[in-house]
Amino acid sequence: MDPSFSEEDFKACCGSTKFASEMAKGCPFSSLSQAVDLSREIWFNKVDVPGYLEAFAAHPQIGDVKSLNNKSASSTEWCKGEQSAALSTATDSTLKELVDWNHKYKEKFGFIFLICASGRSTPEILDALKNRFGNRPIVELEIAVGEQQKIIELRLAKLFTEKGRVSQIVTAANEAAPVESTGFLVADRRLSQIGGHLISSAGGLENVPLHSSSRSRPPITTHVLDVSRGKPGAGIKVLLESWKGSSAVPDTLPGLRDATGWALLGSSTTDDDGRCGSLMPVLDHVPAGIYRISFNTGEYYMKMGADIPGNETKGGFYPYVSIVFEIKSFQTLEHFHVPVLLSPFSFTTYRGS
Repeated sequence: MDPSFSEEDFKACCGSTKFASEMAKGCPFSSLSQAVDLSREIWFNKVDVPGYLEAFAAHPQIGDVKSLNNKSASSTEWCKGEQSAALSTATDSTLKELVDWNHKYKEKFGFIFLICASGRSTPEILDALKNRFGNRPIVELEIAVGEQQKIIELRLAKLFTEKGRVSQIVTAANEAAPVESTGFLVADRRLSQIGGHLISSAGGLENVPLHSSSRSRPPITTHVLDVSRGKPGAGIKVLLESWKGSSAVPDTLPGLRDATGWALLGSSTTDDDGRCGSLMPVLDHVPAGIYRISFNTGEYYMKMGADIPGNETKGGFYPYVSIVFEIKSFQTLEHFHVPVLLSPFSFTTYRGS
């Protein structure tokens, strides 16, 4: 076994005994990316349902400060960091509501509500909990398993950092495979989170701390207002990417078509208020560079088609909307809100606050 890591280290990343044992057998690791690849193979293909439930039980309920402080010391600090945005944005009323919904959720499904909470506010987590509460148990178990894998990858990055294996984190970022897409297919989020959680593909570790303290939300956010209906655009899939092509900036048209030049940072879906979850981690300094945020507007209007007067195609004129913007080197401490005012046949964007 790699002397840098122990089975207990991997147990702190995931509470499944089977997972920790199999990860320890896989040592030594030449890079973080190798460890992440093995973690996916083990978690999705070797751990069984009892192992999943064992891992879920190792987490404190989000917002339960007492439970958080009572968990094992090896992962307590990580839990606190992951829930820092939620706790910092909670009020007495939202915290009580979150506790109540957590209780209802556990009564229905038999395990705690699990979500990768890093960078998410209490309102965002509450919305996700309420939306997922209506799922069938088998569907919810699958979602929770995917959320656990996101947490595993976050914690593996922290583990490598704490063990002084930072150079291997850089290797992992450089070796990340490009995300293939056809049209506006949303990539499997379980396989794409590592780029967004470890390091922005537009910069390096020297400029992007893995732990952030001054922000309470990610530096790039968005929301959608459907002006044709006078309501928020709910249920719209959103992708955030950064430019990593061979040229300094993408050509106006070829660059936009060049999928290999864009690196996926994160994906989400807008909630009932037209706002989406975190598209990237909460970072003190957002790397300078070219970014693209894309919205699956065609799918949205196909669902809303019956409510669009005169829209024979039902999908609207724009199958998807992509907005390219630049963050300059002197703007890395600023917040960038990129909202969309949407109708079936037009859209408007601006830099919000």
